[in-house]
Amino acid sequence: MAAKDRISRIRNIGIIAHIDAGKTTLTERILYYSGKTHKIGEVHDGQATMDWMPEEQERGITITSAVTTCFWKGSEIHIIDTPGHVDFTIEVERSLRVLDGAVGVFCAVGGVEPQSETVWHQADKYRVPKMAFINKMDRLGADFLGVVEQMKDRLGIHPLILTVPYGAEDTFQGVFDVIREKLLVWDEATKGADFTELPVPEDQQEYVFSAKESLLEALSEVDDDIMEKYLGEEPISRQDLDRSLRKACIELMGVPVYCGSALKNKGVQPVMDAIGKYLPSPGDVPPVKGTNPETGEVEERPNSSKGPLSALAFKVQMDQGRKMTYVRVYSGVMKAGKEVWNASRRLKEKTARILQMHANKRERVKEAEAGDIVAVMGLKNTVTGDTLCDREHPVLLEPIETYQPVISVAVEPKTIADQEKIEVSLKKLSEEDPTFRVRFDDETGQTIISGMGELHLDVLVQRLLREFKAPVTVGKPQVVYRETIQKAVTLTERFDREIGGGRQVAEVSIEVSPRERGSGHEIISELPPDVLPEGYQELIIETLRNSLESGVVKGFPLIDVRVVLRDAVYEEGLSTDVAFRAAASMALREACTQADPILLEPMMRLEVTLPEDFMGEVIGDLNVRNGRVENIEPRGPVQVVKAVAPLSRLFGYSTNLRSITQGRGTFSMVFSHYDPVN
Repeated sequence: MAAKDRISRIRNIGIIAHIDAGKTTLTERILYYSGKTHKIGEVHDGQATMDWMPEEQERGITITSAVTTCFWKGSEIHIIDTPGHVDFTIEVERSLRVLDGAVGVFCAVGGVEPQSETVWHQADKYRVPKMAFINKMDRLGADFLGVVEQMKDRLGIHPLILTVPYGAEDTFQGVFDVIREKLLVWDEATKGADFTELPVPEDQQEYVFSAKESLLEALSEVDDDIMEKYLGEEPISRQDLDRSLRKACIELMGVPVYCGSALKNKGVQPVMDAIGKYLPSPGDVPPVKGTNPETGEVEERPNSSKGPLSALAFKVQMDQGRKMTYVRVYSGVMKAGKEVWNASRRLKEKTARILQMHANKRERVKEAEAGDIVAVMGLKNTVTGDTLCDREHPVLLEPIETYQPVISVAVEPKTIADQEKIEVSLKKLSEEDPTFRVRFDDETGQTIISGMGELHLDVLVQRLLREFKAPVTVGKPQVVYRETIQKAVTLTERFDREIGGGRQVAEVSIEVSPRERGSGHEIISELPPDVLPEGYQELIIETLRNSLESGVVKGFPLIDVRVVLRDAVYEEGLSTDVAFRAAASMALREACTQADPILLEPMMRLEVTLPEDFMGEVIGDLNVRNGRVENIEPRGPVQVVKAVAPLSRLFGYSTNLRSITQGRGTFSMVFSHYDPVN
């Protein structure tokens, strides 16, 4: 197949939705009906092909994006099945960054659920054309039109309804093809692989006719040619409708909507047909843009295998201890065994092997062309978001946006012998996941791991044990407080003691005073140069600086203190280094004790994004946590609350926020400043 012809047949799509909407179940049917698999794997049995990680099989949820390829009616479909849990949002974000289209799955009972909104808006951010599948029409409480209305209200879409249900709940039997006005009924004996086309029953003809009229009206709003024919009552061909639907979908003017029950094997094939008909090929989307790192100019790379190589590394995964990098090729050809240029890090990399993935199974290929999504072995220094290109034609593509972790816990090896293994394992996990951070806290001696939520960290801890054989004890990190003083004090301290059979004497006079919060320490000397022998003044200054590391309230470091060395008395034959160190240390400690010392706690700046309906509960909860709301601003269909709150009151906030907002609220958190403990 010619490269140009092949690229027009490729579909790079993601299956996106809220947790438990049926994404993986739909993907399993697509693989089965396309002949990619010969058995349908069920999520509830832990047998789904795309949920291959033990953690996914145990929990019955998708944790990591899995990539596969199948063929259907001439289309080569590369599918990424993404997670639905908010803790793994980065998996959706980096997948949507490299996809050309998406299928949003919605539960016919739950409707537009919180994470559905999140992932839909993520797709909007990257201008990814989308279609929708309203799943679980067989469930009690299924409401097809109710969900469509929710999609219009919450997602702001223009629905183009192409199948409508025949029955609902326990009477759901099949779907009506709105364009062809046919009833499609699936054969349970073949697990839905076969279906029959029937005429529309008489008592349903008005229902289907009305659905087709609504579709034509909806298309008329976005397509002038259809509007002219519709208003002129001219015949509109199937080709006209397909052309119009494809144009509306690719140009983000409308969303094709389908319905069915993936678990009951009904309604899936029309979705598969629509992926090929209406979602874009790599050649249908605008050329990828990047910056030439040498000239600083913006360049375009047409989606063609003939131009220079440009590719984006969008995911890193450890495979039996070896690094495997998922790559989307935008232009040119990537060949196995050849060198590529990592423009993000300005170094050469070698593509040892190129693999076409099917979940955790793989097939070696010699090269990857424009439009391909493949896994590459051998890229030692490449991380998520890096650009790979030709050295002679460098380009930097837009990197993948990552999220700041919002929750942390402390981990410790169960034995001293495990310490090195833990460090190596955590480094590998942080290479895989940009939202997972590891740091060593010198002040508490703890290794702190940070992530997007409790489930996120729990999964990573389980992987430490299962994959890396690195058992850890998990606790909570303690908040590291600070101390400061509130008034100025001048004090003289004399040290005069017998030490080691000899008398040692020194006297130091200092003044301590508070500085503006966040300004740091200031230590100055007002001593004339001839008061002390050479070296003693520097020794006293160093001692004062070191003494500020331990406060007088709880022993936490002092901050924002001004110390002035006013005077020092040196006695020949009696004054020593030890005596001056002791006098300076005692002077600082006593002066700070008299200067109204207080304990300070770290304050975090929060940005909470939520639907307006939950504003009262969220603000009330922040007040209970001693938070202070500074600003509220609208941002599209949601509100953004900006606030400051003490870190000590924010442990568990991630879970609590989801609870109060029914999972629809998200937040980010960064350090702001220190405030007195209330």
